[in-house]
Amino acid sequence: MIKVIGVRFRNAGKIYYFDPAGREIHTGDHVIVETARGIEYGYVVLGSREVPDDKVVQPLKSVIRMATREDEDVELKNHDKEREAFRICKEKIRKHGLQMKLIDAEYTFDNNKVLFYFTADGRIDFRELVKDLASVFKTRIELRQVGVRDEDCGRNRYLRQAAVLPLLLIGVYPCFNQDGEGAEPVAESDEDLRCLRKAHVLSEE
Repeated sequence: MIKVIGVRFRNAGKIYYFDPAGREIHTGDHVIVETARGIEYGYVVLGSREVPDDKVVQPLKSVIRMATREDEDVELKNHDKEREAFRICKEKIRKHGLQMKLIDAEYTFDNNKVLFYFTADGRIDFRELVKDLASVFKTRIELRQVGVRDEDCGRNRYLRQAAVLPLLLIGVYPCFNQDGEGAEPVAESDEDLRCLRKAHVLSEE
């Protein structure tokens, strides 16, 4: 058996396992962890517990630290920046005449990347848009095309974040990986189930 915690992030209805690194971490705590996307601010939705070794994808990354008040402030400031990023991106989309509908914007916790989620009928050549956005935000830009049904995920992300703990109580079961490799999403409600469709990732390196 191995001790883990389940962590959920803002932008998806997925739960990932991390090593609590000897800490007694409880549901409702906030932690700083490293994922494939970088350093992230996570919400603990499953407190410290033991699971069979064969259910965990190794190596299991450890929690870096418990989130501090300063970390919480950064997270809140990121929310404000995301709203502004959303507004700016919509303006740039109109400027470039692209047939795409922006549904969400998200900063990674460490501000190393801004992600924009959009819907479109087909593939969009957004290379000039990415260059334009990069000149504004001075950081890496990633655009992700998602399904039309995922629009609700973007519109309700902030509401879901505020209600994250109540949603956890109707959770099904977590996945077992901390960085997305081989991880499977967990449906926590009918709405979340619709939001778990994998996005087609289109990024500008």
